[in-house]
Amino acid sequence: MASTASFSPSPQAQTYTCSSRWSKPPKLNHKFLFSSTSNSLFFKPSHSSSTHFPLSLKPPPEPVHIPPLRDSIQDNIVENSMNFQIPMSEFHLITPQESAPRIFIQDPPWIASLFLKGIYKRANQELKLESKEIERRNYNLLRRRQIKAETEAWERMVDEYKDLEKVMREKKLAPNLPYVKALFLGWFEPLREAIAREQKTQQTKKHKAAFAPHIDLLPADKMALIVMHKMMGLVMVGNQDGCVQVVQAAVHIGMALEQEVRIHSFLEKTKNLQKKKTGVADEDGLSKEKEILRKRVNGLIRRKRLNEVQKLLIKEEMKPWGRDKQAKLGSRLIELLTETAYVQPPLSQLADSPPDVRPAFRHRFKAVAKSPGQKIVKNYGVIECDPLVLTGLDKTAKHMLIPYVPMLVPPKRWKGYDKGGHLFLPSYVMRTHGSRKQVDAMRNISRNQMQKVFEALDMLGSTKWRVNKKVLSVVESIWARGGNIAGLVNREDVPVPDKSPSEDLKEIQEWKWSVRKAKKINQERHSQRCDTELKLSVARKMKDEEGFYYPHNLDFRGRAYPMHPHLNHLSSDLCRGVLEFAEGRPLGKSGLRWLKIHLANLYAGGVEKLSYEGRLAFVDNHIDDIFDSATNPVNGNRWWLTAEDPLQCLAACINLSEALNSPSPHTVISHLPIHQDGSCNGLQHYAALGRDTLEAAAVNLVDGDKPADVYSEIAARVHEIMKRDSNKDPTTSPNALLARILVNQIDRKLVKQTVMTSVYGVTYVGAREQIKRRLEEKGLITDDRLLFTAACYAAKVTLAALGEIFQAARGIMSWLGDCAKVIASENQPVRWTTPLGLPVVQPYCKSERHLIRTSLQVLALQRESNSVDIRKQRTAFPPNFVHSLDGSHMMMTALACRDAGLRFAGVHDSFWTHPCDVDQMNEILREKFVELYSMPILESLLESFQASYPALTFPPLPERGDFDLLQVLESPYFFN
Repeated sequence: MASTASFSPSPQAQTYTCSSRWSKPPKLNHKFLFSSTSNSLFFKPSHSSSTHFPLSLKPPPEPVHIPPLRDSIQDNIVENSMNFQIPMSEFHLITPQESAPRIFIQDPPWIASLFLKGIYKRANQELKLESKEIERRNYNLLRRRQIKAETEAWERMVDEYKDLEKVMREKKLAPNLPYVKALFLGWFEPLREAIAREQKTQQTKKHKAAFAPHIDLLPADKMALIVMHKMMGLVMVGNQDGCVQVVQAAVHIGMALEQEVRIHSFLEKTKNLQKKKTGVADEDGLSKEKEILRKRVNGLIRRKRLNEVQKLLIKEEMKPWGRDKQAKLGSRLIELLTETAYVQPPLSQLADSPPDVRPAFRHRFKAVAKSPGQKIVKNYGVIECDPLVLTGLDKTAKHMLIPYVPMLVPPKRWKGYDKGGHLFLPSYVMRTHGSRKQVDAMRNISRNQMQKVFEALDMLGSTKWRVNKKVLSVVESIWARGGNIAGLVNREDVPVPDKSPSEDLKEIQEWKWSVRKAKKINQERHSQRCDTELKLSVARKMKDEEGFYYPHNLDFRGRAYPMHPHLNHLSSDLCRGVLEFAEGRPLGKSGLRWLKIHLANLYAGGVEKLSYEGRLAFVDNHIDDIFDSATNPVNGNRWWLTAEDPLQCLAACINLSEALNSPSPHTVISHLPIHQDGSCNGLQHYAALGRDTLEAAAVNLVDGDKPADVYSEIAARVHEIMKRDSNKDPTTSPNALLARILVNQIDRKLVKQTVMTSVYGVTYVGAREQIKRRLEEKGLITDDRLLFTAACYAAKVTLAALGEIFQAARGIMSWLGDCAKVIASENQPVRWTTPLGLPVVQPYCKSERHLIRTSLQVLALQRESNSVDIRKQRTAFPPNFVHSLDGSHMMMTALACRDAGLRFAGVHDSFWTHPCDVDQMNEILREKFVELYSMPILESLLESFQASYPALTFPPLPERGDFDLLQVLESPYFFN
């Protein structure tokens, strides 16, 4: 680039010359100016405020070198930067009569560089601003949708049913609707009218019912819809032959109504604020206030001034109703539903026969056991759903309203017990289940103490997810064909056997057992089908979204959970298979390796216990199966169906085949979360607390050639004990026959759940039920009584084998239980603070029965008394304490991953990130585990107990070993 230096004359122009000795010219304080727009150099004397003299540079007849003045900074710049070797005598001003010859001086490289850099910088800034503006507009659009979803879900459903009614009246027939919608449409108008009548009755009554103040708080149509959907939702997820306990249903419906009243009343107040202004000063001031309020509501819709609206909502917040009022209102509405909802079979009857119309719901009393396997203890009031209602319900469950789906924008940051999460729906940082002591502890804790916990929940909530459409389409195809593969439940019921014509008592008894078993299987299938439909319904709804978020909160022990109940990454293989990170990252060399290892882990069946090299070899040996699974998952060889987690395995096959089919596998973008799971994580925490070297080795806290498998080791011990028992004489040893039946059924899977939950305080009854379910799955024992006794024997042997291996862990568990017993004996709940500052209060108190009379029946509500449950406080403390530690480890890892720029999701002891970031996450989670257990955890716990209860005497700390925690940093299979 060249600069043109040309100059125009001035009326006062004279030619100034300088001799070669640099004698001073007249004092002008002159300036040289460079214009970037015209690429010209200008000379401006100080005595002229407006005139610029173009400067002409005449080349000298011969080169003259002028040494620079060392005391002149400006001259140095001229010489060194621009290499102007031109004497001042050659500068002259051009008179108006002279023409202005032009010469070109080549710019030095740095001028061109600066010039281009400036253009690039300006353009880049403009692009960034434009990009931010687009992001802001997109965010505002999503935020508007999110607020509508949180505040108008039931409103939209009311409009839909009104439209359906209108169509039905116009066409004089019911439209062709899915079964569940047809049911609801038939119930909607009668229930709405019944609620409206009840509202009018309560307004005119002299002696109003207890629920009267609350039944008026919602329009009758919205209230009717909530009652129908909530009742059917309870029927769908219940597993008691279409029955729901009245207490449960009444409180559940009451809670849903209170939540909707909170939103509805706020919106209604702000809708009616547009009134004419008057001249009166007070009214004028009030009108201005209302105008501001109206603008705030408009801002709610347009995503503006949202903070003010939220503050207003908090200001206008109602007092909680309480369980009594919820139950009374819920009971009356359930009663109205039973009086107005009817059902009839298809019109396949003879024309002259009367239609078989009968109530859809009945209120009756039913004998219900407290827990499976126990004797009947009491008759409970239940709402029984007619079998005709259940018919076809699971096939149309997708049409049930799911008002609250994952969020379209990141959740609000947590700032307090009830400040964070959803934008408008009530959100609480902890699921306290009504424990007053825990709520008080959370409300009184300082924000600074909870800061790390809040930040960890914000990190988990900021992870953006999306639906894996390829996997979802495969699931939809299998589901349409009847399910029964890939972990999906069979969509057909098992046939209930007809009554045997024989009068033989034994055959009749067997028939009764088989009928009972068939009905139980069908009930379970019905519940599972409804659950699958609800999950798929959310997936269908979210599949076209660019991404969505799960706000997280805690249970009382400090474990984090997604707040959305149906489709989330904490759930089944179906959910995990159809979910993936919305953000994609290149695989990289390490990512491709981890993707293969991940696929082997998901295939499982013992493959996950091989060394990493063994797992990689397994994948390489099945490359053809992987390609076939990815390209033709439904009609091909379907190798992926043989995996333990088939749908997640399919997702990995698709991603891996994309990479291997690419000319540059390492650059392929992956959205797949790669899991790193702890090896029997509860025992890992106990091993770190107890510093026992043998236990640490058993759960992979030390380096090894391949993963240690504690489940296989326990299974081997159980097998050895049963083998000894099977050789005994059945006449003297009652377990000999059971051992002979079970000895060939003992494997890793049979004992895994019991071993996993043993450190969390699993009881003998719990272990028996776990093992019984595994034996049922095997299907080798068909007699129910024999199955029960075999499960009892297997549970005893498994717990005995556990006690032999993990003695140090048992010692710490006993010490924790003894401390809890000392505290609970003083009628105090056990309290402690996690390493991240979360206060924990065990909620186990003796419950008081609180009787309330409702229009339906007398309800016995359970509420927390002032007396603690000593046994429960003692037995639950060891597992709860360990849960609080594994929750702390997960949150510490989440914060470190955030600081390192990693995307992170956590499911208790399973940590997820992109394939390319697994190595870094592995390093972080090991460092955080060592950091956590380098703290004096048990010592601090004992000190806090002694400080809180100085009059009590606590047992001394258990003895611990000398295991070096730093070995965890070098253990490849600690999490793998």
